[in-house]
Amino acid sequence: MHPYKRSQRVSDLLREEIADIIFFKLKDPRIGFLTVTGVDVTDDLKIAVVYVSILKEEEKQSTLDILHAAKSFIRSELSKRLKMKFIPTVDFRLDTSIEYGNRIEQLLHEIREKDEHST
Repeated sequence: MHPYKRSQRVSDLLREEIADIIFFKLKDPRIGFLTVTGVDVTDDLKIAVVYVSILKEEEKQSTLDILHAAKSFIRSELSKRLKMKFIPTVDFRLDTSIEYGNRIEQLLHEIREKDEHST
């Protein structure tokens, strides 16, 4: 038995291929610095939610808009690269886990400072 579900293997493959397509095929100068952080694929492999982290706050929405506009291009590129019966529909979402982790770290730092000042 395989240690991973098929959807997990497809997710990993899609993450690599989509990142490659964005960086080397899309060639849109309006896209800022971004990282494809993960892909969640439904068990039936019909939908792939692609999570991206975008460095500059002011570029987040415009970059997401560009990615949404390029969904059909990205999907057609995937169909050329992957030997799959069905290429999933791609949807892009902002990955906020890094920001969330930074906020938690900041709160913990503030708590430690308060504890040091109160003792």
